Amino acid sequence: MACDEHKQLADFLKEVHSSLRKSSSKLGAGKAWQTHCQNNELLSQYARTMETLATKHWEENCSDETSPASSRITWSADLSFDYFVNKSYLKFRQKEIDIGSKMSIELDKYESFSEPVKLIDVGSCYNPFKVYEFMDVLAIDLCPANGSVLQCDFLDVPIGSETIVEGRKLKQIKQNSFEIVTFCFVLEYIPSSELRIKACERAYSILKPGGLLIINTPDSKHVGANSKHMKCWRYTLAHIGFTRIRYEKLKYMHCMAFRKCLHKDIATRWALLHKEPYMEYSMHIPQDFHEQKPEALVSYPEINVSPEDFNELPFCDLE
Repeated sequence: MACDEHKQLADFLKEVHSSLRKSSSKLGAGKAWQTHCQNNELLSQYARTMETLATKHWEENCSDETSPASSRITWSADLSFDYFVNKSYLKFRQKEIDIGSKMSIELDKYESFSEPVKLIDVGSCYNPFKVYEFMDVLAIDLCPANGSVLQCDFLDVPIGSETIVEGRKLKQIKQNSFEIVTFCFVLEYIPSSELRIKACERAYSILKPGGLLIINTPDSKHVGANSKHMKCWRYTLAHIGFTRIRYEKLKYMHCMAFRKCLHKDIATRWALLHKEPYMEYSMHIPQDFHEQKPEALVSYPEINVSPEDFNELPFCDLE
């Protein structure tokens, strides 16, 4: 059970997110985000709060395999190890080749990965992935909690022909240069669907073909409660060029892994084949609607689903 300090820290984070969304509805998401990024005092308090919550209170609950501490980082690291070190990416390459053949697409490129694999941890705060030797981690945050993290606004930093670091700031990111991009409890911080999509488009730009976009986003409800939102995320990411290769709904969060396809049309094929009437090019979270005026609400009612509804088609889950 959460102690008083745990609740106070979590409430502070929720209030920052809520205030940012409300500001976005008044100023527009772009202006609200820009203003937020200039509030150094608030960003510093947010960083300290997040680090304390993750390293102290979530770690205290690590005996529970569904707790954020024991799952958001280890889930991402374990999947990445299997994908790159155990080379399970090969079966996904073969599936893309098979699908490409059906679509009369001849793939002219293959995966070319570094050792150790290069990971950029967006919104890292305190660099939790630094303990993994098979990873070469570039940790970034709006306001780093320690010296191993570079200051950077991922939504604004230029993407170019090389990665440029000046002092403790990341000034430019090299295109097609990373094996992994992680958004661990980040997208729900970003105040609008449009900016979340922009973050994912930028992730696509800096990933190597066959690389992974890993997303963890909090949700303590059952798997069906927000399933339509999650399916819209999958639909949207498919149009960007990602194929979902793994999905798990844990007690407190959704955990997802997406592969940057060797050919974008292979990813969009899923969106065309499996589009349902409610699906749209969006990446909403429930809070986007809860804080709107009643007349502006968009209803995504709960539906009954089973784990089979999230099977990866035409791809399979990692074993």
